[in-house]
Amino acid sequence: METLIEFFTFQYPNIKYVVFGTILLSISSAVVGCFTFIKKKSLVGDVISHAVLPGICLSFLATGSKDPFFLIIGAFISGWLSILVMDAIIQNTKIKEDAATGLSLSVFFGVGILLMTYIQHSGNASQSGLDTFLFGKAAALVGKDLLAFSIIAVIVLLTVLLFYKEFKLISFDPQFAKVIGLPIRRLEMILTSITVLAVVTGIQAVGVVLMAAMLITPAAAARFWTNRLSRMILLSSAFGAFSGISGAFISYSAPSMPTGPWMVMILSVIALVSFFFAPGKGILIRQWRRFSIRRQLLEENLLKTFYRIGENSGEHFNTVAIDDLQLVRNFSPAQLTKGLRKLLVNGYVSRNNNSWFLTNEGFEKGKRITRLHRLWELYLTKYLRIAPDHVHEDADTIEHVITPELEARLEKLLEYPTSDPHHSEIPK
Repeated sequence: METLIEFFTFQYPNIKYVVFGTILLSISSAVVGCFTFIKKKSLVGDVISHAVLPGICLSFLATGSKDPFFLIIGAFISGWLSILVMDAIIQNTKIKEDAATGLSLSVFFGVGILLMTYIQHSGNASQSGLDTFLFGKAAALVGKDLLAFSIIAVIVLLTVLLFYKEFKLISFDPQFAKVIGLPIRRLEMILTSITVLAVVTGIQAVGVVLMAAMLITPAAAARFWTNRLSRMILLSSAFGAFSGISGAFISYSAPSMPTGPWMVMILSVIALVSFFFAPGKGILIRQWRRFSIRRQLLEENLLKTFYRIGENSGEHFNTVAIDDLQLVRNFSPAQLTKGLRKLLVNGYVSRNNNSWFLTNEGFEKGKRITRLHRLWELYLTKYLRIAPDHVHEDADTIEHVITPELEARLEKLLEYPTSDPHHSEIPK
């Protein structure tokens, strides 16, 4: 608790630099990453993050200083060149985009490693700590770094705010944007530029190896929670900021733990939770919804079978044996066991020894399913001219999703029919 209070009261300037620095880089990279993710160019961030290394090294060789402004300028130019090289390869050769991405990444990163090795063996005393750009070292952030991060973050966020509609359009429908006269090439250049800036911002804290995760993971996690870009950007920013604060706190409370990798680990946990448990798109939620739908279909098919047996016998509340159910519809023993147990719990059927019979609620529900089935069969034969012996399977599927509003429209359209194409009565 003392460590927690000490950390969040920012008693030491270094805590302030690390926390606000990681928050700024996380938010700026998460916002830009949403557009990169939607454009399906996630690996572009990986290319840029690896390609900035030669720019950092050349900037250091040219100035002899580790001033963040000089290093950022060199990293920006190098990152931009990597994108230009990748685009030139794609447009002027037969090499595909994925191969061009790999070529650009590996060549620039290889040159960066060579330059880094040369600097380390050059005997220059100022090169100490330059290798932290490979894996990042957020604890080394100082006031000058925070100022540089703040300026870049403001530039990135203001650019996204000013060109939000245009970025949104070229991300979702570039062809339409081109038709209405938007300068696609210029907008792409602006978006690429702020992507490079966002990546450059995080290099010192996270490193070239992990920066791509900071760009894409928040956006991928946020996409599972919403279908709106504005909400996706807000969620992505929140995930990024939370990972920055959490990573900084873990690094502060356990000094041997590096901030950057912990930020990526926390983002990975958020992404995994989103992948599995996000409402609507989570893997487990979708599996549960499929299970619920299959269970609903089984229950309604059973109730319809009970109703048909009662219709044939003239008495809907007589007991029905399991064998009789299987004669009308081919249920497996497992399906019958699960379905009848659920119907019993819901109060749709009752049991008498090894026989079952409908309750009033079960009778009404079975009657409605039968009614919807026969209405749809009649609609298919009357309006789509499908033969009566070809409509059963389609009606067997659609009957489960017809709403009361659609039922009323069908009934009106069919002029309140009393029988289906097979001359069976349509229940009222």
